[in-house]
Amino acid sequence: MKIHLVDGTYELFRNHFGAPPKKAPNGQEVGATLGLLRSMLMLVTSPGITHVGVAFDHVIESFRNDLFTAYKTSEGVDPNLLAQFPLAEDVISALGVVVWPMVEFEADDALGTAAKRFSKNKSVEQIVICSPDKDLAQLVSDGRIVCWDRRRDIIMDEAGVVEKFGVSPGSIADWLAVVGDSADGYPGVPGWGAKSASAVLSHYKTLESIPKDATKWKVNGISPGRAASLVESLAQHYNAALLYRQLATIRFDVPLDEKLNDLKWQGAYQRLKEVCLRLGDEKIPLRVPRWRD
Repeated sequence: MKIHLVDGTYELFRNHFGAPPKKAPNGQEVGATLGLLRSMLMLVTSPGITHVGVAFDHVIESFRNDLFTAYKTSEGVDPNLLAQFPLAEDVISALGVVVWPMVEFEADDALGTAAKRFSKNKSVEQIVICSPDKDLAQLVSDGRIVCWDRRRDIIMDEAGVVEKFGVSPGSIADWLAVVGDSADGYPGVPGWGAKSASAVLSHYKTLESIPKDATKWKVNGISPGRAASLVESLAQHYNAALLYRQLATIRFDVPLDEKLNDLKWQGAYQRLKEVCLRLGDEKIPLRVPRWRD
């Protein structure tokens, strides 16, 4: 079997900007939630898809905000979108899909924990992480764990990670540390662009392995002068780079209670009909092929 682990936060954001707006009978904007529900219903009813889990950032802030005050927050996020997170969790749960709402951790950490745990089960053929988020590329493992961009229908295995980022999955957190991630709020190391980071880390793999003496570098495409500049900048911002790597590194210790069989989709709960009625769309339940009490 394959397990599909969905980045619910990404999906909700994507539907907020891509699905048509829709007001519930009480006046609340619910277009993103309904778009997400349609997307997840399509997923769980697709041939060959049996086991599914969805992780959400129940709140945007996490333990990473305690480590770095500039880390991403809910500030600036459309209130109409933020208000739909509880709705989204409720409707996906009513669909009969396991939901992991993260507060201390992030959705990525739940996906990483589940991926590592269930990939050890011999009955699991593959873990498919449904998200194009670059952070999640660090989880990809030799065809055992892959990322799937559902919107563009692109599967990314280890070779795909190297092709896209220039480094292997094991170096993604180091790569993000020096390049930075504007979406997550950390700037990276000055002077280190994506190409230079890929060239250096494809050779040395980790920050600790990069020689502090530029004359000892053996990196194709990096001139001695460029190497000296990169070494100097990394030395000046080394502690910050280590912190950024910590921010970028997905955790595997989220307390998830579900067993493998809990992820098997066995149909929607009857309360989905009531939820959809409250959201102002009574047609979606008509498309559900399987129900349970």
